[in-house]
Amino acid sequence: MISLGTWLTAITAANAALAGGCSFEPQGEGRIVSIIDARTLRMEDGREVRLAGIEAASGGTTALAALLGRSVALHGEADMPDRYGRQPAFVFVDQAERSSQRMLLEQGEALASGTVADKACAAELAAAEAVARRANRGVWSQRAAIKNAERGDDILARIGQFTVVEGKVLSVRQAGAVTYINFGRRWTRDFAATISRRAMAAIEAAGISVKTLENKRIRVRGFVESRQGPRIEVVGAGQIEMAGPD
Repeated sequence: MISLGTWLTAITAANAALAGGCSFEPQGEGRIVSIIDARTLRMEDGREVRLAGIEAASGGTTALAALLGRSVALHGEADMPDRYGRQPAFVFVDQAERSSQRMLLEQGEALASGTVADKACAAELAAAEAVARRANRGVWSQRAAIKNAERGDDILARIGQFTVVEGKVLSVRQAGAVTYINFGRRWTRDFAATISRRAMAAIEAAGISVKTLENKRIRVRGFVESRQGPRIEVVGAGQIEMAGPD
């Protein structure tokens, strides 16, 4: 049985994680006039804003409909547009304390990308996603929301799509400049997460010793690729998490 003290500590930690860690420097204000896709908005002044820190749980734009015509404030880690000219930002509607990203995650309408560098913001997004997962909201109401690492064909069916995969790590091996987190023995069919040498330094600096993941049950998130079997490339520590009871 969980003690009252342990329960209160857990509640306090969750509240702290959701205490506005994604309130970065202001990047401007404006009004949303159209929705381009499930993560991209157009402002009245012509700017295209890419919702930072999340990936769409589906290809539809219905979840963003409530933002149309609303006045928003933009905040972000940096104001540099991406290669398509879109401005990555956290969107706050009508001076709300919670970002639109956090609300989408809590509703199960989005998935945390796991690529936010700021630890407080990453914790906020992860905690918001966990709220929806525990309540079986949105995408989490589906039994197959998290893919089984042992079902390589199911994962391959999601090539090019952002996916969460869970399973037990069989081995961690390095081949050249790439480290493989292997979930099976059939290298051309089973799922593996890959980490480049350059990304490994940042992941270890964040406190993850990849070798110690052997025989651990973990979740990996990212875009599925086919490279002699289903693969997800890990570029940040937030893409790896220990699989808990929820």
